[in-house]
Amino acid sequence: MVYQIEMAGTGERFEARSDESLLQAATSAGIAIPHDCQLGGCGTCRIKVVSGTHEYEEFPFGISQEEADAGFVLACQARASSDMVIAAAPVGAEASAPAKIEARVVDVSTLGPDVRRLSIELPEEVELKFNPGQYMNVLLGDGERRSFSMASAAAGSVLDFHIKRVPGGRFTDHMLSSVKAGDPLHVELPLGSFRFHVEDYRPLVMVVTGTGLAPVKAILESLMDDPDCPPVWLYWGARTEADLYLHDEIQQWGARLYEFQYVPVLSRPGEGWAGRRGYVQHAVCEDFDELSEFSIYLCGSPTMIDDARRQFLNKGASIDHLYADSFTYQHDAEALANSET
Repeated sequence: MVYQIEMAGTGERFEARSDESLLQAATSAGIAIPHDCQLGGCGTCRIKVVSGTHEYEEFPFGISQEEADAGFVLACQARASSDMVIAAAPVGAEASAPAKIEARVVDVSTLGPDVRRLSIELPEEVELKFNPGQYMNVLLGDGERRSFSMASAAAGSVLDFHIKRVPGGRFTDHMLSSVKAGDPLHVELPLGSFRFHVEDYRPLVMVVTGTGLAPVKAILESLMDDPDCPPVWLYWGARTEADLYLHDEIQQWGARLYEFQYVPVLSRPGEGWAGRRGYVQHAVCEDFDELSEFSIYLCGSPTMIDDARRQFLNKGASIDHLYADSFTYQHDAEALANSET
């Protein structure tokens, strides 16, 4: 069967066979839907069904049941089973199309016990615009890649990344340990649809674990000294005090952000820790009786994000204003630990 698919808002139309994904059909017709992994794990190709029906061969793990119940699907996995009207999430007006380039390593330094800062510089002739929150792929030359969120706002040609070391990891341990300033690094960027949604006009609750801080840091840097910056609550979950690798710096952000509140939460604190204990998503639920008026950004471990989604929706959070950054489609330990976090 062949079905007619319409893009809400633009009126673009394309045909989709019942044996191909919506993403495949749209791409064949020259219609762009943001995507990356095409395995149903990254969530970049999330779209909303306005009307019509679809089916999956297997329910993808890059979308929650709550999102599915609200009408969201992953275009790379969903197949039309009727004529449809769909709406794709915009990547952002300022983002360039992804490009593969040869960047230059500026510096590799230590942030925490197992976290390094990688700084790279883009060539002068390359003019790329990205939305804070997006990520890059490091291309390893044999078809493998590693994904890392940009941890700095879009200013200048130098970009920072927070990279968690995985013992024995091909890139995070071996390659990153040997690179030095001036070395080339083949990358693809910008990628992903995670970004700040200025159109929401809502206060922000940002909940991160580990190096999931990186994309949120980029977003918050872009809001610093902005007179239109909304109130911001940043909850950062970690195991121990040592894992809060930017703790001192974050405490200074309040001078440049509007009504900024920072709440670090430790699951395995030392005896001297006087702050919050437990899991970061639970701390949010303890502090807010109701979440319907907030835009919520979740970055970090898939376990935290899945639990936070459920708990926050029970607190009234709007699924249309809940944004998650969790890549879980990689199958090796290094890629899973580092994918966009």
